[in-house]
Amino acid sequence: MKRHKLISITVLFSLLYSGLWGQEAKVIIARALIINGDTVLQGVTPPIEIKSYRIYRSPKEKAAYEKLVRNIKKVYPYAKLAGIKLREYEVVLKAAPNDHERRKIMRKAEDELNAKFGTELKKLTYSQGKVLIKLIDRETGNSSYILLQELRGKFRAFLWQSLARIFGYNLKVKYDPYGEDAQIEDIVQQIEKGQILLN
Repeated sequence: MKRHKLISITVLFSLLYSGLWGQEAKVIIARALIINGDTVLQGVTPPIEIKSYRIYRSPKEKAAYEKLVRNIKKVYPYAKLAGIKLREYEVVLKAAPNDHERRKIMRKAEDELNAKFGTELKKLTYSQGKVLIKLIDRETGNSSYILLQELRGKFRAFLWQSLARIFGYNLKVKYDPYGEDAQIEDIVQQIEKGQILLN
């Protein structure tokens, strides 16, 4: 009987060993706590976000939300591009030897962007323009007015702000993801997570 048990154990271990030999071993080190003889694994789970199903109080509210989603989907790529371009030009501007050279670089950058995106941006609606101004602040950390002031000078920023105010825009507006712009932030995060597709 003992010999039979010994053979069974030997065969079992050889099968297990040969099975492990053919596979790549992965070692996972985990913290554990022993409580009353039971081993309890300890670990940190990644954060999860729980959202409730969106309930609209009226068809008008639903239409307004869907319009906001469409507007954000339209202007979000431009805001992302503004953030990328600003970081690129900051590096170039820091390397410029003087203010004259910096202004020359900025005029060239403005001409390039205007040639590439000017006609598309001119076609934006009023509400899309307002959302774009907020998203530029979100992506760059600066209001459009501050960016104009830094890149084109105080006088030009003042002129553009005055012109914008005539059309109902405010280039000095700051992005508030936890207050006034919470709904925009929610939609942008859904876009970034792939829950809302841009196309």
